[in-house]
Amino acid sequence: MDLSHPKIMGIVNVTQDSFYDGGKIQSDHDLLTQTEYMLKQGADILDVGAYSSRPGALEVSMEGERARAVSAVRCIMKEFPEAVVSIDSFRAAVVEACLEEGAAMINDISGCELDENMFALVSSRNVPYIMMHMRGNPETMQQMTDYGDLVSDIIDYFNVKLNLFQKNGVRDVIIDPGFGFAKTTEQNFELMRKLELLRLINVPVLCGVSRKSMIYKTLDCGPGEALNGTTALHMVSLMKGASILRVHDVKEAKEAVVLFEALKDK
Repeated sequence: MDLSHPKIMGIVNVTQDSFYDGGKIQSDHDLLTQTEYMLKQGADILDVGAYSSRPGALEVSMEGERARAVSAVRCIMKEFPEAVVSIDSFRAAVVEACLEEGAAMINDISGCELDENMFALVSSRNVPYIMMHMRGNPETMQQMTDYGDLVSDIIDYFNVKLNLFQKNGVRDVIIDPGFGFAKTTEQNFELMRKLELLRLINVPVLCGVSRKSMIYKTLDCGPGEALNGTTALHMVSLMKGASILRVHDVKEAKEAVVLFEALKDK
C-alpha cells in the first residue's frame, strides 16, 4: 500500500458499547451492508474491533472478543475478498485467529504492553503493525495524564519501541499518537498543534480523532453532532503529515483527502 497518498481506514465496530456506534451492527447483514457502504465510499482499510476501548467501557472476555472478531473478519473476507482488513485488538490470541481468517494488519492500542505474547506474534507474522501510544489500560488511562513534555515523551516512547521492533526484523510499523488515550482535552489539542513533529520518527502516522470527545466537548455537543468538527481536524491532520485517517464517516474523510491532495504542490 502506497502511503505517499493518504489512506482512509473505516471503523467497523462489532461491539455493544463503543462511544459512537456501539450496537449498530447486530447481524451479518448489518456487517456486510456497512462494509459495502464503506468500500464504495472509498475506504482503503477496514478496521474490525470487538472490544470497546472508550473510558469506562465494559470488560469483554477474550473468548467473547475472539468469537465476535473472527466471525466478522470471516464474513467480510468471504463476501469481499479484495478488502484489506485490520484487526483492532491488544490480545494476541484474538489477532492470531483473525489473521488466519484473512486479516492483513494489526491495530494495537497498547503497543504490545497489555499482552506479553503480542510482540512475538508481530515479529513472527511480520504483518503491518499499528502501534498506539497509551498509558495504563482503558479503565485507568485517564488517571495517567502527567507528562514532562507531552510530545517529547510520546516520541521517546515510539523510538524505544521501534528500535526493538527493528532489531527483530519488523519493518512495516505505523504509529498512532493516541488521541483521547491517557490525554486530557487540552493535551489532545497540544498534540494536534505539534503533530508534524512525529514525522521526525520517519514512519507513517495514523490519526484517529473521529467524533472523539476533544471535538464534541469543545463544541458543546454530542458524538452524533461532531462530524463537521471531525472533518476540520482531519484536514489539520493531513496538513501536518498524517498518512492514515481512522474514521467513522468515510465519504467525508475521503473528500478531505481529495481537497488536501489538490492543495499540494505539483
